[in-house]
Amino acid sequence: MDNLLLWLFYISTFYAFIPGIITRIFGFRVFRRGSGEHEYALTFDDGPDAQYTPLLLDLLKRYDAKATFFVVGSHAEKNPELVKRMYDEGHLIGIHNYVHKTNWLMRPATVTQQILKTDKIIYSITGERSSYYRPPWGIVNLFDLKKKRGSKFKIVLWSAMFGDWKERIGADRLTERMLNKLQPGEVLLLHDCGTTAGANPDAPQQMLIALERVLEEAKRRGLKSIRIDEMIMAKEKTMEKKIPRSKLVIVKLWLIWETIFHKAFRLKTVNPHDPFLHYRLRKYRGQTIELKNGIMLQKGDQVVELHFDNEKLFYFGVRSRSSVHIAIQMIRSMEKELPPLAHLVMEDSGARNAKALYGVSMINRGPQQFGFQVIDLKDGLVSKSTRLYLKFLLSVIHPSGHSRLKEHSQQLVPKMILMPIDVLVERYAENGSHRHRQEMKHSSEDHPDHADDSDLSLAASTQGLEGSTPAI
Repeated sequence: MDNLLLWLFYISTFYAFIPGIITRIFGFRVFRRGSGEHEYALTFDDGPDAQYTPLLLDLLKRYDAKATFFVVGSHAEKNPELVKRMYDEGHLIGIHNYVHKTNWLMRPATVTQQILKTDKIIYSITGERSSYYRPPWGIVNLFDLKKKRGSKFKIVLWSAMFGDWKERIGADRLTERMLNKLQPGEVLLLHDCGTTAGANPDAPQQMLIALERVLEEAKRRGLKSIRIDEMIMAKEKTMEKKIPRSKLVIVKLWLIWETIFHKAFRLKTVNPHDPFLHYRLRKYRGQTIELKNGIMLQKGDQVVELHFDNEKLFYFGVRSRSSVHIAIQMIRSMEKELPPLAHLVMEDSGARNAKALYGVSMINRGPQQFGFQVIDLKDGLVSKSTRLYLKFLLSVIHPSGHSRLKEHSQQLVPKMILMPIDVLVERYAENGSHRHRQEMKHSSEDHPDHADDSDLSLAASTQGLEGSTPAI
């Protein structure tokens, strides 16, 4: 009996658990996220529903938002007019099995039958086959991945879900969760039907209230909801270089480490809706330094340590055509982030009493235009380990990768970047950044050859004394 249970455990692990892990964490053979600059994707599972899907379609039409509906075949069979309306109004229709049952509990042949039966129903209503499949609960089995290579169906998961199948979440909390993920490239998972196992029948009512608020905010930000097929096509066009799978695995592991570090050290985010700068309060551990305002920064003094969002840096690199393009994106992001950072520092008594902003950089022209001073980092173990880490980071995010490192290897020396807190507040909280944007614009026009170097100084964000990634 024990041996039988052990074999069942082995089989279930390889059939279901491991495929689920590698698709969720590494995105292996599935699509989870796009890379647009102004586009995101709304996706809806479990419908169509006779009560809530018409209301959802009305709402999407009002905001000219296109979505992707992963329909349950048996529901589509009962509501063909809703499937036809989805199609006629320009939405994409995908497959969510014929019945809402996990693939872990079905044989491979049964899963195939579920998909093909639903595809046949969609074709009978719209005259068009579906090419997109989302397994219930996003759970795949080993054979789903194996047949993916020769299959016409693209498996689509998501980058953000919100628990909207539970009515008790409420529209307010759901709105907050959705707004935190409302940014380009995100694939948002919602539900227009509450009759499946584990869902509440009236949960979609709360979803519709929250979605209207989110669509209004998206309109204000200039963001547009597009279909999954459009997002996949856009991502393929923008990725001008093919990233090796080995590199993608390294990046995924690195980003997992970033997430763990952020939680362990309780980093705060300047703009949670579009993360670029994170920060934390910590004690300075370096040599004594005289800051611009004449104050001495000594070991044990409080500093506000800055961290780039390295996932954002990676996507900057993937989407960028050149070094200059990275530089432009990062400079614009820094201009936008420093004023709210200054206000957050003013509102935080601990940060307000700190002596300086602190970070470490590899190449050092760019930060000076924002008001930072550049200080040599004392040679030693910290400097050497930081340099190795930053070379890895730069090779990952930079379009030219290792070739860029070879060209500028003699310049890749980590240095401290410091700005007195008083200077931050005076320059950005009180005066804003408009004047400095103009100064930087004129400076870059007068010295266009500097643009290629400033991207390196900004893009080479850092590793701190505990192995973190402080920025600038």
